[in-house]
Amino acid sequence: MKLKKLAPELAAGIIDAGFDKDPRPVQSASIPKIKSGADVVVLSPENTGKSVALLIGVMLRLKKAEGEAPRAIVLANTKEQVFALEEQFNELATHTNLRTFSVFDQGIIQYQKDMIYEGLDVLFGTPKRINELMSITGIPMINLKVLAVDDAETLVAQNQHPVAYRIADGAKKLQCLLFATHWHEKFDDLEERMLKNPIIIEDK
Repeated sequence: MKLKKLAPELAAGIIDAGFDKDPRPVQSASIPKIKSGADVVVLSPENTGKSVALLIGVMLRLKKAEGEAPRAIVLANTKEQVFALEEQFNELATHTNLRTFSVFDQGIIQYQKDMIYEGLDVLFGTPKRINELMSITGIPMINLKVLAVDDAETLVAQNQHPVAYRIADGAKKLQCLLFATHWHEKFDDLEERMLKNPIIIEDK
């Protein structure tokens, strides 16, 4: 992974985590494309490092804290996945001032809304809770620029993908990132509805 052109605070967390020395193929292939601002679909088996690629890509797109409204939403299917992604993101971004928060089903929704309005850069959440928060204007969309979906095949298999449409419809200009183990037939609908000339990266 080429880090020479990155600001030191962005490169430092990647180096600390060891991803500069031996990046996985899916990371080397996808991170530059994400950084460029393109819509990207990444298809890669479990344990190939695709979630790390997603997180590094989001970090490089945002770079530093800015404004109060979230600039990226990362969707994951369970509370446990949401917290795991946020924890790993914060490790990668430890030398930056990027702010994160996680929302999940059964959490106190008013508290979650209040915390979002305190100001953050990356919002991690389950589809159901993100949808509920949007229904009570709990997520300001004015600055949103990235939507990333981890395990996207599970999202569509559970018919949770309408929340992704809702997010896309509420944002002025959105980069969409889908990460999955395999292509799901419903991705055709997502591609038609949300993605603009997506780059498809398949790591077999």
